[in-house]
Amino acid sequence: MDFPNTLLFTYFLILSAAIDGAHAYAMVTGSVFCDQCKDGQRSLFDYPLSGVKVTMACANSNGQITMRREETTNWFGSYAMRFDDIPDLTGCYAQVSGSEEGSTGCSAAAGPAQSVRLMFRMFDMEMYAVDSLLSQPAQPMSFCPRSSTPVPSPPSPSTPTRPPSFRLPPLPPAPPVPFLEASACSHEKWTAPEYKCHWKVVNPDMKVAVVFGPLAAEKYGTDMTVWEGLQGRGDPYRTLLREAITSLLNSYNSLLFPYHTLSVIQHMSLALMGSQQNVLLTALRFRRANSGSPNLTCKLTPCK
Repeated sequence: MDFPNTLLFTYFLILSAAIDGAHAYAMVTGSVFCDQCKDGQRSLFDYPLSGVKVTMACANSNGQITMRREETTNWFGSYAMRFDDIPDLTGCYAQVSGSEEGSTGCSAAAGPAQSVRLMFRMFDMEMYAVDSLLSQPAQPMSFCPRSSTPVPSPPSPSTPTRPPSFRLPPLPPAPPVPFLEASACSHEKWTAPEYKCHWKVVNPDMKVAVVFGPLAAEKYGTDMTVWEGLQGRGDPYRTLLREAITSLLNSYNSLLFPYHTLSVIQHMSLALMGSQQNVLLTALRFRRANSGSPNLTCKLTPCK
């Protein structure tokens, strides 16, 4: 199982512990990425797609569709589908099937469907994962390595246990090329008025609980905003939050930042589950990454 699905599995396992476990249910999770180089696999140049519709369909032994469910990816390119009473998900597959009106994403076709795999079963709960789904532009981006050549999508499955291919509507134009220059900026830079235009995926009014999940909601409450979190100091947990938010902003601003987006969220969650010493160590590691080095400086430019 690749890293994003490992993180999603951990995330929803934690979430399930906070929900009344008396009712049986199954959870399916996965992520969608833009395959900018059209190499048919995850790479440094790929990024999560938000606002993308994912359809999961299940077929019986005769190839007839018995169940269909659609969900939209969140800001981090992930999605989750909950099914009550633990239905039979044998023979189920997921595929990108479109995008929300006005959302951004890759502009051309979707990658192949991926099967739903059982990862965990306990009492009345089942957790399933789907390998990363890909969406591709019409042509590889200009910054892709020359060795990256388009890989045609494999033919649609013809076995009777798989659902037929979905007819995909055209997706909207691809977003601007991600920032490829290495950059690391401190929280003082990100809170300066002249750099407000660099807040893109995450905005100052977003809730910390929405960005970092249920563990952060339990620790910091559901009303604290990202902007308020950047003001934290003195308390180890507030310091951790400040540096984690700063690292998250840096990860969206530069593909070469030491922590990628999902890694920031994972380290934050692991720190909140550990001791206060873990909290301090994680905050220190984020702080070092955000401070940069002689070869890794802040590349933010004042807004016009």
